[in-house]
This record gives sequence, structure tokens and C-alpha cells, in this order.
Amino acid sequence: MTTPAKTLTESRAALARRAKDLRHRKGLTLQDVADRSKLAVSTVSKIERGLISPTYDRFSMLAEGLEVDVSELFAEAGSAFAQGELAVSRPGDEGYLETENYTYEMLFPHVRGKTMVPMLGTLKPLEQMRFDRMVRHPGQEFFHVLEGRVLVQLDGADDVVLEAGESLYFDSRRGHLYASATDGNARILVVCTEIDPAPTRKD
Repeated sequence: MTTPAKTLTESRAALARRAKDLRHRKGLTLQDVADRSKLAVSTVSKIERGLISPTYDRFSMLAEGLEVDVSELFAEAGSAFAQGELAVSRPGDEGYLETENYTYEMLFPHVRGKTMVPMLGTLKPLEQMRFDRMVRHPGQEFFHVLEGRVLVQLDGADDVVLEAGESLYFDSRRGHLYASATDGNARILVVCTEIDPAPTRKD
């Protein structure tokens, strides 16, 4: 699915408005959010002013600092997911965020309290991407290539190249980066868990 250019252009401003509104509604200062999220005050301020588009690890930290579900940064209204319920996502229901390197399409942004965070994404070719660090965050991650060919760089491990239809599952605390391994864009499905799993018991 191709995202309208206008939607992508406005995504940074929309996230900025929601982040600032959530902070004001909770009566928090920039410093409060920075302390709770472990983000720099300058980073929180730049997000609220629409000067930067945070990567997944940073917008999930921001949500933690605001004490909200990460989906609340992508949709203004929603309801909690209750036991036994189901939700359906139709084209156009996604929440969008464009960064320098990725386009995130947050699935089920109106569903609060999910134990997984499902997203579609579009990746640029590696030579068009700019990174200052690897992404890392608590939890586990499922990665599936829908279209194209993808290079996955993992901290402390060999690069992995995945073709359309291939998948990867890994510990999200390991630094990671994704990029299209061809001249064109690649499409991916990513599902992240919100928290680390309980330790496996050894008998």
C-alpha cells in the first residue's frame, strides 16, 4: 500500500501535537517526561516541536514517560482490548510516522493495552539511510519481508539478508538496523513485544 505524501509530511506534526497534548493533560513538565522516559529533555522538546521523528525505541520510551500506551501517540481516541475481544484492521486505519530512514505504519492504533505492537514499514536503500546509532529496546521482535530484499544489521552478529517471504526473530535488546538491500524500497511486517518475557525455568 502506498501512503499519501501529504499524510507522511504531516505525520511528524501529528505526533508532536499528540505528545504535547498528552503531557499537558497529565500535568507533566518536559523534565518530568524526560526523567520518566530516560530521554534527554532536548529530545522530548524536539519531538513536541516536530523537529525530529523518533525511531521505535525512542517513541516507545516517550510513551513510557507519558505513562500511556504507545498507540496513543498514533491515535487520539481508542479503547482497551478486553479478554475475548477481536479487532479488525482495514486499509487506511493505520497510524503513520515517517523518519529519515523508515516509514512506520502502526496497526491497530486505536486498540489500547496490546501485548504486541504490530507495524508495517517501508525501508529505503542502505545508501540513502543515515544512522547515528543502532535501535534497541526491551522485548522480542518478529520481522518478515513482504516485498523486496532486506539487509538486517545486528550488534555483535553477522549481517543477515532476507528475501521476500523470509523472517527473523530476535531479542530486541540487541542493537539492530534494517535497510533495503536493493536500489528500491522494501516492505516489511514487524511485531514487537512490549516487555521482556519471563525467564525460562531450568529444571
